[in-house]
Amino acid sequence: MKKAIWFATLGLLLSMILVGCGEKTQEDIMTDLDNKLSEMTGYKAKSTMTLETGKDQQTYEVDVWHQVKSYYRVALQNENKDQSQIILRNDDGVFVLTPALNKSFRFQSDWPTNSSQVYLYESLIQDILMDPERSFQADEDYYIFQTNTNYQNKNLSTQEIKLNKKDLSPAQVKIMNADLEVLVQLDFTNFEWNASFNEGDFDMERNMTGAQMTEEPAMAEPLEAMTVYYPMYTPDGTQFDSSRNIESENGERVVLQYMGEQPFTLIQEQSQVVPASTPMNMSSGEPVDLGFTIGVMTEESLMWSYNGVDFFLASENLSAEEMMSIASSVYGTEEK
Repeated sequence: MKKAIWFATLGLLLSMILVGCGEKTQEDIMTDLDNKLSEMTGYKAKSTMTLETGKDQQTYEVDVWHQVKSYYRVALQNENKDQSQIILRNDDGVFVLTPALNKSFRFQSDWPTNSSQVYLYESLIQDILMDPERSFQADEDYYIFQTNTNYQNKNLSTQEIKLNKKDLSPAQVKIMNADLEVLVQLDFTNFEWNASFNEGDFDMERNMTGAQMTEEPAMAEPLEAMTVYYPMYTPDGTQFDSSRNIESENGERVVLQYMGEQPFTLIQEQSQVVPASTPMNMSSGEPVDLGFTIGVMTEESLMWSYNGVDFFLASENLSAEEMMSIASSVYGTEEK
């Protein structure tokens, strides 16, 4: 009888040990993620972002600093390292900086909490925690979640988020369209928990000056010597109507007119370095992520700079989503 009790007790202990050494449940991981968000004081992250949304694959280096609760610095550098952009959030607002052009915009915005942000850890974790339709699996090294998204670009509808098992840091994010084609992939190369920061790390002027010291002004050749870009996407019922060149104080300006059910105008001209770095205050605007650059959205327009060219898209009829879809497709060299 005593031997039977001893074997039963041993079996119970072994079962408890095996359970303790087993895989965590999805509920356990949800709790751990929630705790991570509430306990961390910030982080520094480095990643490589690959875009498949245009004519050619594009690669960017992304450097993120976050100090809890509301200080952010996101620096994006393209693979040619000829022009960078920085998104800042501090006590004075949200800023979008293009150091090579000495340009800066200031917003009173809810960014980054107003939509999903692929390069921000807390945004990814919130997407996991808040999606009741998420799927979950685990392999030897990673926890892998698939969730719905809330990106500004509604074509980015689903994402796969891969977290390191050892500390729940991000390893990789894939964002897919409705057909599960990967359009954006982010591979994290470094992640530092509870990083320390120096005074001025999130200051607008210091970031602008610091970036300009390592970057040459990015200027395009005159428009008459370069290709005019056309959108490869237009809304149904809307088509190209005309193109005309206008002389302006900054040189030649190309105006493309599209007519139909949702008419719009697309203007492009050579980028100019702004003489003073005083931020342009946007009383009713938002920074928007176009993938290859950060744009400035207002109620009836979208502005962005890329490869030494300034673009301005204007319409009284287009939704914000349609404007972003058109802007993201402006890489063609022939009228669509």
